[in-house]
Amino acid sequence: MPDDILARWPRASASETDWLAELAQDEGLTGYEAPGRPDAAWVLGGMYERGAAAEDSVNHSQSRDEHPGPGWQRLRWAELAAGVGDPVVPQGLYPCCRCFPSAKKGADIRRGTIEWPAEGSLDRPTWDQLIRFLTEHSPQGADTPCLAYYNPIIVRDFEIGHVRSGRLGDARALFDHPDILYTPSNLWAANRSWVVCTDYDLWATKVCGPRPLVEALLADTEIEAVRLPWTS
Repeated sequence: MPDDILARWPRASASETDWLAELAQDEGLTGYEAPGRPDAAWVLGGMYERGAAAEDSVNHSQSRDEHPGPGWQRLRWAELAAGVGDPVVPQGLYPCCRCFPSAKKGADIRRGTIEWPAEGSLDRPTWDQLIRFLTEHSPQGADTPCLAYYNPIIVRDFEIGHVRSGRLGDARALFDHPDILYTPSNLWAANRSWVVCTDYDLWATKVCGPRPLVEALLADTEIEAVRLPWTS
């Protein structure tokens, strides 16, 4: 299976990111954050809450994030925010480890009862949901040609990141890349109608593209997405 993933997503020229570098005015060391054109929303990484019957698990602070196991349930950012009195994302901040300061200070939250989102990578359920939305809102659907960029930090090559090309219908498999324990830093349609950014230091993924795509993400009851105007 790993070899099959790389066969379906062969290496492409690093120059494929030149347009992103120009658009973001950035070197892409942690990923290219594109401006919200014409619209943008942040898909929030999955976090989990531990119940009394939960098994011990390792905190997934970085890299691939799977469901923690029996006894854990998905905890929506909005639910935690309402419970501790913090905003979902504080004004002026990005979705990151600086969110939910009250929860981290112990506001009725027992130590070890929250599995925080992964940094720099979406969790598998959210990644799969996002690919579903992108497929539904791309004219060519699963056959949409795409490119994926992995920043120099996660590929451990500080000279240059890696770019791969493939089809959107095969993008879910990128979660199981055999050599890189992160979802792509950027994924975009070859026609540049939408672009996704997962910064190495953040707990969420920015989706820039057509307003119907963004509105669908915001309206869905399963995936959790928010607009952060100060990041656009």
